Amino acid sequence: MSESPFIEPADLAELHARGAVQLVDCRFRLGEHGAGAVLFAEGRIPGALRLDLDDDLSGPTREDRLGGRHPLPGREAFAASLRAAGLRRAPEIVLYDDGTGGAARAWWLLRHHGVPARVLRGGLAAWPGPLETGPADAAPGDIELGPERSDDLVDHEGVRAALDRDRLVLDARAPARYRGEVEPMDPVAGHIEGAVNAPFDAEELPAAARAAAGPPIAYCGSGVTACALILRLEDEGVPGGLLYPGSWSDWCARGLARPAAG
Repeated sequence: MSESPFIEPADLAELHARGAVQLVDCRFRLGEHGAGAVLFAEGRIPGALRLDLDDDLSGPTREDRLGGRHPLPGREAFAASLRAAGLRRAPEIVLYDDGTGGAARAWWLLRHHGVPARVLRGGLAAWPGPLETGPADAAPGDIELGPERSDDLVDHEGVRAALDRDRLVLDARAPARYRGEVEPMDPVAGHIEGAVNAPFDAEELPAAARAAAGPPIAYCGSGVTACALILRLEDEGVPGGLLYPGSWSDWCARGLARPAAG
């Protein structure tokens, strides 16, 4: 099994004590722009930097909504955001959130652009030390991106082709959203026909995820918790998961969504 993408709290505490880690706070609240900055000021791991889901980990939303509610940022814009946040070429990067998926989104983006990073297992709640509060200013960093990957994502056409070949597509959203019983964000309730529900925070992954013949494709509402599902799959020995970045929001914008129940 490959090395886990997570770091344990005790191991992080040891690195932190030696000044051998760059910590990044990736907390957010969906639909509440600026909430991450408030949470950061209220309490963070000492010395942490911050990346924002809307400003740093997503690109501009198109007027026609193609690409979804949280499209991937462009490569140069992402690199600029990392440097503006204060990230440097060394030491190691460790990301954390509070279970919402922001750290996984940052992990996926960094890996996609050739930058290694790990995620704190258990998030901020697992940090064994004190927190710091108040404003924080970071000097600009000098981080550089590595080679960009092309084997870790698919678009809507790739999802359709995968389903035609009976390839596993996993929906990382909560069961009620998958079943179409509720839909707080997108214009159509339901799921991509043929997808299997695999909530990113469920106690157990569906058996289909472990028995898949090839790497599964993951999606959610807008490509955030799908990254958390891919992160979890990696940790549990199912590597190579592909992200459909636009996810259900892109699927709806393209007129492909049909309400589905059950």
